[in-house]
Amino acid sequence: MQPDVPTDVHAGFYQLRDRLALDYQLIDAPAADRSPPLPEGSPLLGLLGELQLLDHESQHLLRQIGERDRALAACLRNFGKRLDLLGEAVALQLAENMGEPVPVILSEAGLTFPADSPLQPGHWIALRLLLSTASGIATVAQIADCVRDPTSGQYRIQVSFHHDNDAQRHLLGRYVVQKQAQEIRAAKHNERTST
Repeated sequence: MQPDVPTDVHAGFYQLRDRLALDYQLIDAPAADRSPPLPEGSPLLGLLGELQLLDHESQHLLRQIGERDRALAACLRNFGKRLDLLGEAVALQLAENMGEPVPVILSEAGLTFPADSPLQPGHWIALRLLLSTASGIATVAQIADCVRDPTSGQYRIQVSFHHDNDAQRHLLGRYVVQKQAQEIRAAKHNERTST
């Protein structure tokens, strides 16, 4: 863990340095007896998240079908690829609207990202986060920390996620683990090719 990153949000979670497209807007604090309101205007991200979740949930069924009927499994994989292409088309549209990816630190529990303006700790934001070419989430988060970076002049914002369900947390966890596995494979490949 980096010494300049507060440990309260990412502590105990795998974390990942990445570049992701995101946007946010300030929202009112939720009532004490209710969960935070879901971000509005994010149906495309909701659709991407649902597609990703359905894909994950169907993997074990596809393996079982493949053991019994290879032709049916091949057909279902083909349909899955078609859905992935639709998801990528949706993600491309979102990427145009959300702007260029920014450097972030991501965990299941929260996110650290740069911003041009400060955000007050304790305030709430509606956050849209494009994780990959076919995956994203819309959630609410509470500002945990805001520190000005003297080098860049930007503010390093750290937020704590407040997901409305475990599916978003699992989606984030899978994304972090998959990206870390890719980085490990790439490092091993580079190590083998450099010797």
